[in-house]
Amino acid sequence: MIKATCFGEILWDEFPTHKKIGGAPLNVAVRLQSMQNQVAVISSVGVDQKGELLLDFMKENNVETKGVQLDANYKTGKVKVVLDESGSASYDIMQPRAWDKIALTDAAIELTQESDVFVYGSLASRDLVSRATLYELLKVAKYKVFDVNLRKPYYSADVLSHLMNEANFIKFNDDEIFEIAGLLGSDSQTLEVTILFIAQKTNTDCICVTLGSKGAILYFEGEFYSNAGYKITVADTVGAGDSFLGTLINKLVKKSDPQEAIDYACAIGALVASHEGANPKIEESEINKLMGKTVS
Repeated sequence: MIKATCFGEILWDEFPTHKKIGGAPLNVAVRLQSMQNQVAVISSVGVDQKGELLLDFMKENNVETKGVQLDANYKTGKVKVVLDESGSASYDIMQPRAWDKIALTDAAIELTQESDVFVYGSLASRDLVSRATLYELLKVAKYKVFDVNLRKPYYSADVLSHLMNEANFIKFNDDEIFEIAGLLGSDSQTLEVTILFIAQKTNTDCICVTLGSKGAILYFEGEFYSNAGYKITVADTVGAGDSFLGTLINKLVKKSDPQEAIDYACAIGALVASHEGANPKIEESEINKLMGKTVS
């Protein structure tokens, strides 16, 4: 078992026909918790029904809530999600919301210090308040996982550089790594060369890049590992990358073989994309079937 804390946005994804609970840090937390780990979230919700339901959801999924603050001045987070014909999502992220105003509390500091893994993203740095809190928590975190999550216009080169330089492990999608590498002066269009460029620039020896339906590539302690993806019928892609990351963290921190880790994480990510919403329950039988394994 590992202790993990995820920092940042928890919110409601509002689709044209329905609503689902989400936010990348919460999605990662729920997947990590489902793998028999002890997981907490540091965030903030409004004093409203949506906030109460978020806290109830976390409790139902055994995710620690003592790091979630209540804010009477700002509403609980909301994102309007639009899906294209392929199931890929675009987002209209309401601002400001409670998760923009996460304060530096004793509870947040203690949770971070006690954790084996601290997971954070770039979106939660869009507001000065949450950004200042994150910067302080990064000073006391042990092993830091940066989940790059570029949402225009909510990022800058300076903030991204700071967040990457703090990280022990960085996860991008393919568009994100080329965009950020370009901001840092790289003109390479080759993925492995770009990964090595980022590794050198940030002194990070663990970098993962997701490639959508084409799987993912992992750079881990000087070696490359990859998975070409699994064929599924996409329902929606919301949260697929978050479950992929939670699974990969679980495997790598527990010292699994890196190839096994990325294979399993790609299977989980694909299965999440084949279900509606960010946090579907995934059965071991589904994973085994997708990966072509037989259970004796």
